[in-house]
Amino acid sequence: MNSSVWHRVSILVVAAFLLASVPYFGSAYVIGLTLTLLMWIALTQSWVILSAMTGYISLGHAVFFGVGAYVMVLCFNTLPFLIAVILAGLVGFSFAFLVGYPCLRVRGPYFVILTFGLAELVKFIVINVEAGLGKFGRLLLGAPGLETLYYLILALAVISIAITYYVRRSRFGAGLRAIREDEEAAETLGIDVARFKVLAFAISATVPSMVGAVMILRNSYFEPLDVFNPVTSFTIVSMAIIGGGDDVPGPLYGALGLVLLQEILWANWPEVYMIILGVLLVTFVLRVPEGIHGWILSYQRSRTT
Repeated sequence: MNSSVWHRVSILVVAAFLLASVPYFGSAYVIGLTLTLLMWIALTQSWVILSAMTGYISLGHAVFFGVGAYVMVLCFNTLPFLIAVILAGLVGFSFAFLVGYPCLRVRGPYFVILTFGLAELVKFIVINVEAGLGKFGRLLLGAPGLETLYYLILALAVISIAITYYVRRSRFGAGLRAIREDEEAAETLGIDVARFKVLAFAISATVPSMVGAVMILRNSYFEPLDVFNPVTSFTIVSMAIIGGGDDVPGPLYGALGLVLLQEILWANWPEVYMIILGVLLVTFVLRVPEGIHGWILSYQRSRTT
């Protein structure tokens, strides 16, 4: 094992230790902030598997977050919450697998619009179902404590990082990147394009569904307009664009940067935060399309030449 690999492993071990120790040494505020950061890391890493690796930009990942939350609501006080979280992941995977075949038949801006429309469609279906049941918001009393939820989100963040790392370096990941570069050529080379895309879509939906199931326990209140909020999808895409790349570090940079920026500015100057976010997105799209991770790699290559 060379020195660079040892260096990365050491960083990961130290980071894991620090994150695992947050509930022991941090205040409730620090725990909540770190939990939020881990949530966005898990969501953005999952988005990368589909959108960054295949080039199919999704604005619909809020639907999986919301579906997972709704599964938890329906199972609350009926199933053990850990079983409900796992069930939420299975439902998210199955739902994405079912809708993936028709949705992934289009590409480019049509796919972007279609995924956004899918999220809105499911949101209003849930709203109407809840209205038909006479439910206008649900309280989830007796949810697990903050520390338990923190470790669940930490586990999901680690799982999402591991999945992204493995997929990126697998033959499956190579096939996804081939689809991104030239879908017709990939199909000519024998890649089952339809199956690869649908499987990537389903995998990318699993962790967000589980994250939604956990986060609704933290909120202790279910409101469809909140859990299916399109801002969730926009934030994921923003973090991915700013972080850059189709590998693990990009979402980490993007999530860390935006969560800290939001924490500093949102409470006191929300308008300033939105202006800065807009400027950042325009700047990265036009000037640094490879994102922070790509810029760092380019800088490192320039230092070695």
